[in-house]
Amino acid sequence: MRKLKLQVHMSIDGFVGGPNGENDWVFLAGPDEAGFQKIIDLADSSDTLLLGRKLAPEFVPYWENMADNMPDHPAYPLAKLIVNMRKIVFSKTETALACKNVEVENGDLATAVQALKEQPGKDILVYGGANFVSSLISLNLIDEYYIIISPVAIGAGLSIFKERKILKLESSTTYKNGKIVNKYVPA
Repeated sequence: MRKLKLQVHMSIDGFVGGPNGENDWVFLAGPDEAGFQKIIDLADSSDTLLLGRKLAPEFVPYWENMADNMPDHPAYPLAKLIVNMRKIVFSKTETALACKNVEVENGDLATAVQALKEQPGKDILVYGGANFVSSLISLNLIDEYYIIISPVAIGAGLSIFKERKILKLESSTTYKNGKIVNKYVPA
């Protein structure tokens, strides 16, 4: 059975976005080649990407533009992976999104994700948005959490944890730019 892996950036005070979803703080620590390679490796271990309705309209075109027009950009290898990946956008209101390799799922979240896990293939990755990820967490659908802690506090913002969740730390890697990637699994 395929695993659902969450990759998310989090501030040291536990937020995944500012009060209005701002994520300008994510890159304040500066680049780190080894840390970015970890993100590429995680994407390469998956063949399906899940996204919430609010994130998808900006996220998917951003990576498509990079893959189509910016071959010299440092994030180009990740852009190619994301664009070529099957992407499923979960929405109760939208029925289509005009982007490459994108499907819209309007059915029950738990049922749809469980069916995806049972399909053959590589693992499934989820990036966000915050409300969508929070729903996946509340339904106990996440198998592995990759939380990238940025060395910045933002004071207020969006949290993905809405209730107590006990996780087991499987690994922790610190990078030169001060970011830490913690891998957790449900306890």
